[in-house]
Amino acid sequence: MCTAATYKTKDFYFGRTLDYDFSYGETITVTPRRHKFKFRNTGELNEHYALIGMAHIADGYPLYYDAVNEKGLGMAGLNFVGNAWYGERLPERDNIATFEFIPWILSKCATVREAVGLIGRINLVNTPFSEKLPPAQLHWIIADKNEAVTVESVEEGIRIYNNPVGVLTNNPPFDEQLFSLNNYMNLSPKEPENRFSKELSLQSYSRGMGALGLPGDLSSQSRFVRASFTKMNSVSEDSEEKSVSQFFHILGSVEQQRGCCDIGNGKYEITIYTSCCNTERGIYYYNTYDNHQITAVNMYNEDLDGEVLVSYPLISEEQIKMQN
Repeated sequence: MCTAATYKTKDFYFGRTLDYDFSYGETITVTPRRHKFKFRNTGELNEHYALIGMAHIADGYPLYYDAVNEKGLGMAGLNFVGNAWYGERLPERDNIATFEFIPWILSKCATVREAVGLIGRINLVNTPFSEKLPPAQLHWIIADKNEAVTVESVEEGIRIYNNPVGVLTNNPPFDEQLFSLNNYMNLSPKEPENRFSKELSLQSYSRGMGALGLPGDLSSQSRFVRASFTKMNSVSEDSEEKSVSQFFHILGSVEQQRGCCDIGNGKYEITIYTSCCNTERGIYYYNTYDNHQITAVNMYNEDLDGEVLVSYPLISEEQIKMQN
């Protein structure tokens, strides 16, 4: 289970949590402009926008979980088990495997509008990356500084939803996630008023009671509501340090702790990593479950006109600064 979010101050930020019970050995991966993408059904792409994001590199191919390109467009895939549907190849369509979807969009598109236009020609197919890596059941959030959309490939076809909150979790389908916010329109960051009865002198006994009813469990629907409330009411200064710090606090509201989501056989779902990318500066920030220090990789410190993937393993051990 995962949560993705956007945040805008002076710059635009895009990131997510990856919540799972094990890691595939993902790395911060920079794909330079001349790295050759070999797509299964649509040939090769020799020149494209540069990308930075989190990926599992398999046989030299970056399987991106989330990424941002040099034009400031971000995209992330989140589990959508039981609802995602991919078909067979169709003539006169761009037949794209799900593991190719993020590179296909981010290598070609500078804005959400361009991405939506490109998706209009796409057929997402059930081509596996390998026998050990079958198609993942996903839906996606695509965002730039001006707007965000959610993309779902279901049996009825590809659906594209405007995403006014800039947040996405897992199930249910996005239109149901968004509709659920109607149940929480009474929540507020301000102190509540007594609407129970004029005949009772009810009073607040604690700060924060305006948000009574905000769900606190780890289900995807509850995480969507909680992340949306936190993000939509979030306030920070617009410096890079304050903006990045606030973004991690936003996604910290849905962090999963080991032991709270028991999936059996001694395994627990945890927040493996949390990311935040400044889409305008190409800086990818992250922390991990066992390392709360924020670490950064700057895309523009690499040779973006090169051909070879650049990857940085996650620093996963806790970094503690002794003050005395």
